[in-house]
Amino acid sequence: VQLEESGGGLAHAGGSLRLSCAGSAITEPFYDMAWFRQAPGKGREFVAVVNWSGSRTDYSDSVKGRFTISRDNAEKTVFLLMNSLKSEDTAVYYCADAATITTQLVTVPSWYNYWGHGTQVTVSS
Repeated sequence: VQLEESGGGLAHAGGSLRLSCAGSAITEPFYDMAWFRQAPGKGREFVAVVNWSGSRTDYSDSVKGRFTISRDNAEKTVFLLMNSLKSEDTAVYYCADAATITTQLVTVPSWYNYWGHGTQVTVSS
């Protein structure tokens, strides 16, 4: 499974960015997909997850109300719209594919089997 993130870059605090994750292997059967992030010197942190159909989502408390995860299975792409960015959102953002069936949205990195290489998001205050 190949996943490739794009859309990262530099933004001012209060600004917005939209990340995309394109996966050539995001085909039926579709699985849950998530975004994680890792800041320098810190562990990988859950950001958001979307179920296989896009009907269910979950977010970390730190981004809830500001970020929106969505997916377009026809385009084999998952998105992360980030609004009201803060300096603490600065990190490398990774998308991940569970590649396994689950009935609950999972927020633990070890659950996910495939990862992209990440895209850097830097928010200046």
